[in-house]
Amino acid sequence: MKPIRIFYFSDVLCIWAYIAQIRLEELKLDFPDNIEIEYHFVSVFGNAHEKLEKGWRDRGGLTGYSNHVKETASKFEHISVHPDVWTQEIPDSSLSAHLFLRAVQLLEVKGLVPKSDKVLEKTAWAFREAFFTQLANISDRHIQLEIAKKLKLPKKAIQSIIDSGEAYASLFKDMELVKEHNVTVSPTLIFNEGRQRLNGNVGYRVIEANIRELLHNPAGEHSWC
Repeated sequence: MKPIRIFYFSDVLCIWAYIAQIRLEELKLDFPDNIEIEYHFVSVFGNAHEKLEKGWRDRGGLTGYSNHVKETASKFEHISVHPDVWTQEIPDSSLSAHLFLRAVQLLEVKGLVPKSDKVLEKTAWAFREAFFTQLANISDRHIQLEIAKKLKLPKKAIQSIIDSGEAYASLFKDMELVKEHNVTVSPTLIFNEGRQRLNGNVGYRVIEANIRELLHNPAGEHSWC
């Protein structure tokens, strides 16, 4: 049986995606040969300032959203957030970070880094940690390159991939998939060729149950439901 293909859409600035990363790592440990996770980006925070100023206007504005993020994070022991998150050094857009991450992924495609290095996952996690714990403005190219340097990634190659337009083309594919699957929430997991999806803060056992159901009742076979 072929591995179950999972489309995972997230925004690098989303607190729920930051929380959910540990669930993906657990999935890969529990189903090493049964799943294949494809990482895609949905820019929920494509215009971060306007989104939060409008959406939280009657709930305390940026301070209200900051308190919401801190309260949410306090319920999970495996993450932490800076006390001034979303009130200082606020990124303008997640699009810039997503573009950079697409360029990082293309390092693998071009054979510039080994696939076993999992550069996309490591860099995305480094971006999230830098923003949520250190208030790093990860929409800033200089900050992105600093993180790449710490991870010992080839900065010139990344910049070349962005300058050539290849990273834009790769990110555009994500935008097309977002439209095709009507993704509006971060994170979103899509299984079974789009017939099953899990949106937002979904517990590990729920995700696991969906995978086990697909393993026991492969697509195309009859089921009792």
